[in-house]
Amino acid sequence: MKSRAHHNNRFGGKILFYPLILASLLFLSSCANIDPRNVDVALKEEPPEKKVTSFTDALTALGSMSEIYGSQYLKLQSKEIADNTGTAGASGGEIPRDVTEILQSTLNAIGGRITYIPYNPSFIQNQMVTGYSSFDDKLIPDVVISGGITEFDRGLETRGSNVDAGAQVDWTGAPSWVPSTTTAIDYGAAEKFGLASITLDFNMIDFKTMSGIAHMQTVNTIKVHKAVSEQELGITLFGPTFGLKGSIKKVQGRHAAVRMLVQLSMIQIIGKYLMLPYWTLLPNAEPDQVVMDQLKRYYYDLAESDRVIKIQELLFIQGYDVTINGILDQKTIAAIQKIKPDFNPANQALDKDTFVAVYLAVPITDQSLERRLALNKAYEQAGGGGVAPPTSRPVSQQAAQPAAQTVAEAAPAQPPPQKAVAEAPKEPPKEKRQKTQKAEAPPPPPREERQEIKTGTGAGTSTGGRMMSDDEW
Repeated sequence: MKSRAHHNNRFGGKILFYPLILASLLFLSSCANIDPRNVDVALKEEPPEKKVTSFTDALTALGSMSEIYGSQYLKLQSKEIADNTGTAGASGGEIPRDVTEILQSTLNAIGGRITYIPYNPSFIQNQMVTGYSSFDDKLIPDVVISGGITEFDRGLETRGSNVDAGAQVDWTGAPSWVPSTTTAIDYGAAEKFGLASITLDFNMIDFKTMSGIAHMQTVNTIKVHKAVSEQELGITLFGPTFGLKGSIKKVQGRHAAVRMLVQLSMIQIIGKYLMLPYWTLLPNAEPDQVVMDQLKRYYYDLAESDRVIKIQELLFIQGYDVTINGILDQKTIAAIQKIKPDFNPANQALDKDTFVAVYLAVPITDQSLERRLALNKAYEQAGGGGVAPPTSRPVSQQAAQPAAQTVAEAAPAQPPPQKAVAEAPKEPPKEKRQKTQKAEAPPPPPREERQEIKTGTGAGTSTGGRMMSDDEW
């Protein structure tokens, strides 16, 4: 009996042992073709592509918005935009030393009624020496953008986690010739996260007075992350141990983050200056209180008839068939109530909330732009009669102007550009040029000759880069 039980025990141990030996042999045979001398790695080849960020489309839409709303033409110039923290030099270019070229590309990408004028006096002077150019046809900027990288805080937060697990089995029936009677499996994982912050400041300066324009500034911050993850798997089969290990490190691009900050800041600061609802172009953005306050002041500065004219212009741009006559007629009231159903024209007056609601409701589409251009053309043919677009002068200067213009005294709306901005009408010769700061608008026709505008549905420095070491967490 004892010998039979002993025989069964040995037989059962072989049944359990042989599959493990077979699995080990299969694993070793699969590794037999691995020769360390033949190690190689394949590189991925990707063609160059257009740089697109989450604000690329918003920049183009801002240019369209400036045309649809009939904003003033804005000519911008920028100072050098550099890293004011000194981190770029100390860290070997972890953030860019100079982002002026990024700013220039951003401003030049907007279009519409915004024109970027580069600042490069040495280039212009050299061109004048060679006789290729002069200052006669050069545009003079209205405002200057200044700013820089003001904060770069690294290691704001660092988190790590580890996971270890293992199991071990001792086989009593293993033959005596194996190195060990133990099989085991071990698994380990580790993760590490880091957080940093980059901040850019921008300010707008009036070119004529070289003074800052109140509230025309932006301060934006972006959080950038980096993370490391490692995993290990080990298997022990009766002595020999086999293992797999992998790791990955990802760092959110600091230079790409700076580009996004520049783009967002330019959308904000230009939108503020031109009194445009730019936040409608941005995801999850709230209305800008600076623009809302400017819009309310603009409402108070207009006479009642001018308020109605402005609303009728905006209603026409939105696709409503109204007559621009400065009268709150039934067609105008019906169109307003489609945007603001609770509008009640008590005493035939246009209240502030309704004015703001209609102003903010203009869609930024090709149809809106087409109707704006048709409206500008109608004003040209009628010889005036519109309400001048809002300006972004400081409140102290704006208050010095007349509170509003009557319909007959209103300046004609600015016509759309017939050519590219670079081909703007030339100034007269210096000996004939009058020393005036602004060209005066053509006089409007007398009130009895003014026509109603009837609308219809038919119209930098090169920087290097490096990999960050582990002690920079």
